[in-house]
Amino acid sequence: MIDFRSDTVTKPSDEMRRAMAAAEVGDDVYGEDPTVRRLEEMGAQMLGTQDALFVCSGTMGNLLAVLTWCGRGTSALVGRGSHVYSFEAGGMAALGGVMPVVLDDSSGAPSEEEVLSSVPLRGNVHFAPGRLLCLEDTHNSRGGLALGPDRLRAPSGAARSLGLKVHLDGARLFNAALAVGCSPSDYGAVADSIMVCLSKGLGAPMGSLLCGPADFVREARHWRKRVGGGLRQAGVVAAAGIVALGQWGRLEEDHRKAQLLADMLEEGGLGVQRVPCPTNMVYLELPPHVRREEFVSNLARQGVLVSPSPDGRIRLVTHRDVSWDQVVQGARLVLKEAGFGS
Repeated sequence: MIDFRSDTVTKPSDEMRRAMAAAEVGDDVYGEDPTVRRLEEMGAQMLGTQDALFVCSGTMGNLLAVLTWCGRGTSALVGRGSHVYSFEAGGMAALGGVMPVVLDDSSGAPSEEEVLSSVPLRGNVHFAPGRLLCLEDTHNSRGGLALGPDRLRAPSGAARSLGLKVHLDGARLFNAALAVGCSPSDYGAVADSIMVCLSKGLGAPMGSLLCGPADFVREARHWRKRVGGGLRQAGVVAAAGIVALGQWGRLEEDHRKAQLLADMLEEGGLGVQRVPCPTNMVYLELPPHVRREEFVSNLARQGVLVSPSPDGRIRLVTHRDVSWDQVVQGARLVLKEAGFGS
């Protein structure tokens, strides 16, 4: 099976499994799991923040950030194509009473001008007061585009000038840092809180880190408990996260695999979305004569799994568990199913 659906399908490596088996554990709700604490300290140091909190998932991490920074009846600025707005089940509204204010993020992030014009005048009782700007890097629905701290500095600065906090959905932040050539800690200058996933390309079986100031993390820990995210002997899975963070440089290989895949598909005749700073995602535009549902199901029967996007595109994601040979084989089968090649 060649699984291009997502980098979330990666399985823990043998090294991770050994670390998990040997992990020293305690009750993390009491703050007594030394492996979890070591992971949190490692993440905070890498991201240049004071502290970090181990959470079950990226969606939980983003939700906790919104709940911590905002209050009921306030608003958060979000990109139209952002994960926190489109793919997290409306959690900020359903659980936090926070209204999303939607901005144009077609270039990956909203402009400084749009941020400045989207926050209502203070004291105007007709509007939900603005509290937070949410950014995303890499940007999933914008082709896996890597932005980097320099690109995020303008919208972040605009938000802060209005008294807003800035949260970064950095589910694939380490991919972005490699692509733009910066240190992960550079993001600490443009965001007040940062969420990073351990279970995508990094390959851990579960978990994310929510990083930020010590008082923010302290309050987020309360919110984690409120939404049922308190974990007990979590060091078993945190141990895999420690291994993952120590190997983040290998994500560059996933980027090169995606480049090969995109080149083969484009040279074979398919429309490929090209972005200025690509990472490990390839988005396809199918020809008009190809029915998307049949295309996806026929490929699955041939052992190639791809992900249909709500906007009609097809997403393919490269990762550790797809070999170079499988990239080539998968590209050929995709082209054949689309009516190109033999």
